[in-house]
Amino acid sequence: MLIGQQIKNSILRNLRWHFSPPRVQCACELLHLGTSYGGYHVDPSQITPQSVIYSLGVGHDVSFDLCMIERFGVTVHAFDPTPSVTDWLSKQSLPARFQFHDVGIAAFDGEARFYLPPKSEYISHSIVHTKQYSSEAISVAMIRLVTAMRQLGHTRIDVLKMDVEGAEYSILQDMVDTNIRVGQLLIEFHHRLSAVGISKTREAIELLNQRGMKTSHVCARGEVFTFTDGLQS
Repeated sequence: MLIGQQIKNSILRNLRWHFSPPRVQCACELLHLGTSYGGYHVDPSQITPQSVIYSLGVGHDVSFDLCMIERFGVTVHAFDPTPSVTDWLSKQSLPARFQFHDVGIAAFDGEARFYLPPKSEYISHSIVHTKQYSSEAISVAMIRLVTAMRQLGHTRIDVLKMDVEGAEYSILQDMVDTNIRVGQLLIEFHHRLSAVGISKTREAIELLNQRGMKTSHVCARGEVFTFTDGLQS
């Protein structure tokens, strides 16, 4: 039964990608850090204690961020405007190198409608108005990636982790438009959202490829990717 389900899942994934799923474009030794739910693959050879690490969208799982701090001695700048996340983090025992900013990252500076999850026990909110979220929304503060970097005094980002419930597409475009160079991009694409679709992810991958970023990891679901900057490796 398990093998049959795996085959079914594989067929469904291929159908979603029109039988042309994304492939790994460059091989490198990757390390998985964090839980199976909140973890990502990184190239450890490109990380030093001085590396600039941004984590966009942290929810209630900061295992990746904490592993990065423990293993490499880096400072992680985490961004999430979700009120319940701010409350949850305030109750955790976190290292000083975990720097939390209770704003979201978007392609603009200002207030945004942040749509609530469909169930109260869920955590993830989204600025994308889609049927997977409630029609109810709260107002939260958003800033552009370039604004965050200016405020923090950074001229580069060595590792950018992004799980922002559909906002990633506009953020990536803004990142390219403002000429922000990222060494490694760890991203969950949300093409499963009804207001997004697979074409958005294909366009995002092409945009990154044109920027010199190559796929070094794709998860089995075809949603979580690692990209490395071929111009910096």
